[in-house]
Amino acid sequence: MDKQNKRIKPDWLKTKLPLGTNYATLKKIVSDNDLHTICSSGKCPNMGECWNRGTATFMILGDICTRSCKFCATLTGKPLAPDVNEPAKVAESIRLMKLQHCVITSVDRDDLPDFGADHWVQTIRAIKAANPDTTIEVLIPDFQGKADLINLIIAEHPEVISHNLETVRRLTPFIRSKASYALSLNVIPILATGNVVPKSGIMVGLGETLDEIYETMDDLLEAGCKVMTIGQYLQPTRKHQEVKRYVHPDEFALYREEGLKRGFEFVESSPLVRSSYCAEKHVNNYPP
Repeated sequence: MDKQNKRIKPDWLKTKLPLGTNYATLKKIVSDNDLHTICSSGKCPNMGECWNRGTATFMILGDICTRSCKFCATLTGKPLAPDVNEPAKVAESIRLMKLQHCVITSVDRDDLPDFGADHWVQTIRAIKAANPDTTIEVLIPDFQGKADLINLIIAEHPEVISHNLETVRRLTPFIRSKASYALSLNVIPILATGNVVPKSGIMVGLGETLDEIYETMDDLLEAGCKVMTIGQYLQPTRKHQEVKRYVHPDEFALYREEGLKRGFEFVESSPLVRSSYCAEKHVNNYPP
């Protein structure tokens, strides 16, 4: 298959443009509060569906990342100082949106002494104070493997804590910036010791083999991971890592079946799956 054909998306990857009254309402709330969502920054294909369901994934600590991973559409550069009002803004937006479940993620902030850990803590606390009935999933960076910083997040008791491996071991050096497969994998046992659902995910279509996917499953299970997401990598721009192939939905079904057989409590596996897609299921299907 030539490069031009590789870039033609199959029918199962085509999604509708984000429209609808609820989408417009949520977009206005996010804009009015000067917030960032990974839905828009990451060019998520599920944005219209999720926002019209009344769910969204908030990205804290600004919209500029200190890393430059080749798969990610988030801006790279020198970030501004964290907005001290951001935790309260996120919490109030969640209240206005009437969310039953929210997902919080962030850019990497290697420029900060604690890599943003305290800001994470303040955000979770603000959300819980303003939205006591809302369950929380956090998709955290690696905090450079510092267990004391990761434990600060665990101590705030979000229902789900996720940290993504993103890809298989062999491909990690080619698509991730600063992060390593071993470092990310070492985050999972720290999460598994807390009273939370430990979760991780990968993208496929980057050139990995089936055996490498199964090896990654085994690595995550051994580390204590209970929930795994698997989705199709989509190239954000021509400057980013090229898609090697579009994986058929039947193959995603095979990944799910194999993952459950190997011991995961829950596997979300389909072409448009992203870390936060239908995230509320991971609370409902696997309580800690």
